[in-house]
Amino acid sequence: MEEIDFVKSIEEYYEKEMEVVRSLNKEELNAAMNCIMRHYEAGTNIYVLGNGGSSATASHMVCDFNKGICGELEKKFRVICLNDNIPMLMAVGNDISFENVFYEQMVGRINKDELVIAISGSGNSHNVIKAVNYAKEVGCEIIGMTGYAGGKLMGLSDYKMHVPVDDMQIVEDIHMSFDHMIMKIFWRYLMAKEGKEAIYKINQ
Repeated sequence: MEEIDFVKSIEEYYEKEMEVVRSLNKEELNAAMNCIMRHYEAGTNIYVLGNGGSSATASHMVCDFNKGICGELEKKFRVICLNDNIPMLMAVGNDISFENVFYEQMVGRINKDELVIAISGSGNSHNVIKAVNYAKEVGCEIIGMTGYAGGKLMGLSDYKMHVPVDDMQIVEDIHMSFDHMIMKIFWRYLMAKEGKEAIYKINQ
């Protein structure tokens, strides 16, 4: 097979992504990060959820916050991903409806003043919106990670982590980068606060 030259397409993809990164509202990101930090200091649960690629981001956040940031810290994050119990998701999806897969995990379990980080590229995922509406009724704070025009989720969110582009792949790339960016900044900040040196350790 003759080799195909994808270089121009690669350059175009990353040039567009870098342009979007430069356009991000850094003040809104800062406000959302301060919200997360307040919930860390208060020791409250932080629930994360999303569909498809957003579910992978939500699951990844549990690893990066609960282990990546907190591995050597005395005080730990309490991040819970509502995507990670596959039997629960399948049972609710099959027996009730897919629209209820997050809502049913919240009912009678989440408490006032906890935090929900809801991830939806379109901002209109029905199961995410149903869960967020319930969480707001209970009295939780909401951080919405969105793309495109923000959809319903942006309007429901107390804090916004918005990616202003009509391109799902770039939206999901940058949502994942939010996780890594926050993880690294919080890790360094909290380690310094405990008088420890932030040195990343990998398998030798």
